[in-house]
Amino acid sequence: MPLSMNRAIEAVQPSAIRVFSRMARETPGCIALTLGEPDFDTPESIRQAAHAALESGQTHYIENNGAMALRNAIADFERGRYQMDYAPEEIIVTSGATEALFATLFAILNPDDEVIVPVPAFGLYQSIVQMCRGRFVPLPTYAEQGYQIDCNALKARITPRTKAILLNSPNNPTGCVYSVETLNALRKCLKDQPIFIVCDDVYRQLYYGQPPHSFSEFREFRNRLVVVQSFSKPYAMTGWRLGYLMADHPVVRQIEKVHQYSVVSTAAFSQDAGIEALRCDPVPMRETYKFRRDYALMRLRDMALPTPTPDGAFYCFPSIEAFRMDSTAFCTRMLREAGLAATPGACFGDDGHIRLTYCYDMEHLQNGFDRLEQFVMSLRNGA
Repeated sequence: MPLSMNRAIEAVQPSAIRVFSRMARETPGCIALTLGEPDFDTPESIRQAAHAALESGQTHYIENNGAMALRNAIADFERGRYQMDYAPEEIIVTSGATEALFATLFAILNPDDEVIVPVPAFGLYQSIVQMCRGRFVPLPTYAEQGYQIDCNALKARITPRTKAILLNSPNNPTGCVYSVETLNALRKCLKDQPIFIVCDDVYRQLYYGQPPHSFSEFREFRNRLVVVQSFSKPYAMTGWRLGYLMADHPVVRQIEKVHQYSVVSTAAFSQDAGIEALRCDPVPMRETYKFRRDYALMRLRDMALPTPTPDGAFYCFPSIEAFRMDSTAFCTRMLREAGLAATPGACFGDDGHIRLTYCYDMEHLQNGFDRLEQFVMSLRNGA
């Protein structure tokens, strides 16, 4: 008699990003524009801080929620940059933003509670909600409106089962940044709704115009806000698995239980690296991403692939609707016929687009876009 597994886990599919990245690795000569990972190495000063911590013997257990020195540094950083008023005791240092999101949703969701997520959205959100036995409620947004949120559509999706809304700006995969008008409309819409607002702000330092605002600035929502951050994207620290969350003290007290019993704590020697990272300036990397973004947009527009201008993060989200095939079929054919891997838009809740990542060096990008152009031309010529 076969043993049964957790049905909530069995229902979750592997990440399409990882699936297509693996297919690219297994295809000789394939170029991948799939992973959202900076191609820069972690800055030297950050690596030296970790090395010094190891040499000084920081290899033992630390406080579950992170070393107090790092939490103090985070509180100072957030206060100075964004006027956040979280005390160190209201901060949990997590194993990346992914663990922060999982711990948060696990702590707040009961079975069948609903989480509203504007889509297109990072596919991880839906998977985590499902594993926590919640219900994922997509809120469509559209390229024609700059992927801004329609508050009337939001109101129509709020039910007595709604427990949270998850906001990601700058957005993965579109690069959209929520406007001040959108945020103010959300503020009015959510004012009297007893639901949590989870702000995934991991790309907040990667922007190409004015510094983006976040819903977390509305401090009257403090008792039901959870703000998620990561060292991965702005400081090229993806492999360090270091992030943090901030929330009101009673909320943190519940989230920390999930954190404590799942990962115990982050690595001791990474704490000083985090402190040093907060002193680093991500502007040079951001300027490089902007140059690459402009190149990617130029190539996509030359190919007549409609693409909204990303105002943040490092992704383009071109439309493939003209080719009358779903995004998985498009990406599969492109990988096999052109040797180029991208991520299907279906992974993000929008089957009419694909995601291309431009956090790669220029030679890699040029070769990748050359292959995309050849593939698009072959489709238009009926090959």
